[in-house]
Amino acid sequence: MFESILITIATAATPLLIASVGELVVERSGVLNLGVEGMMVMGAVTGFGVALATGSPWLGVLAAIMVGALFSLLFGFLTLTLVTNQVATGLALTLLGLGLSGMLGEGFVGQPGVKMSYLYIPYLTDIPFVGKLLFGQDPLFYLSIILTAGVAWFLFRSRAGLTLRSVGDNHTSAHALGINVIGIRYLAVMFGGACAGLAGAYLSLVYTPQWIENMTAGRGWIALALVVFASWRPWRVLAGAYLFGAVSIGQLHAQALGIGVPSQLLSSLPYLATIVVLVLISRNRRLTMVNTPASLGRPFVPDR
Repeated sequence: MFESILITIATAATPLLIASVGELVVERSGVLNLGVEGMMVMGAVTGFGVALATGSPWLGVLAAIMVGALFSLLFGFLTLTLVTNQVATGLALTLLGLGLSGMLGEGFVGQPGVKMSYLYIPYLTDIPFVGKLLFGQDPLFYLSIILTAGVAWFLFRSRAGLTLRSVGDNHTSAHALGINVIGIRYLAVMFGGACAGLAGAYLSLVYTPQWIENMTAGRGWIALALVVFASWRPWRVLAGAYLFGAVSIGQLHAQALGIGVPSQLLSSLPYLATIVVLVLISRNRRLTMVNTPASLGRPFVPDR
């Protein structure tokens, strides 16, 4: 029983972790992309549709990653090349993604999806209590952990990561040193979009292998909050994703146990937790200012 709860928590946390790690890299470069929700839902409908047409969940995952990256390129073109407002553009991207996914996925509603298989390692998966939790998850679960470790190494152990952080902290000084600020931000935005698309594919191919309109259900906004909650640190993002995953699964178990609390209130717990966390973080202004990329959300126009 307890093992199954832990497994469902890991499953609920994985799409949040993937999307949050991608957005963390974007914001570390100084760009604020509020279109995570739109890119996630487009990844979900694309992954489901391609997997349904080909019978291969891996092709669905690849297509979702590509669609997320393409959507992020649209955001990058508007905000980095045309220098539009990042907040307004991100919100418009989310609205576009929600509307377009609803139209594209209209024919997928009610159809059984193609579920990604779970791993099975002889003997290891059969270990009591921890076997399925550690050695019997879906491949994207392990990919999310590897992705978190890779981003942590990249940002704080590599020369390229130092360059990206310097762009996010002071794009004017970085440009003066000969760093291609716009090029680096484009790459960061594309990485974030690819991660959002992958997170969306996880929802429609692993979490619930079916297509439901607006199936992301605000997870993109939670991912954005997680980046702030984690103070732009990858391992803190992992801890925060599993915390929010536990809250999401906890409210489902509370409803199943028939606790005398309205189901609507229990369903809102993950979003209430997001608000509470953001309020608590905003009270510690010094911690927020120390870790926030100084150029976050600020447009950059290179010298002509």
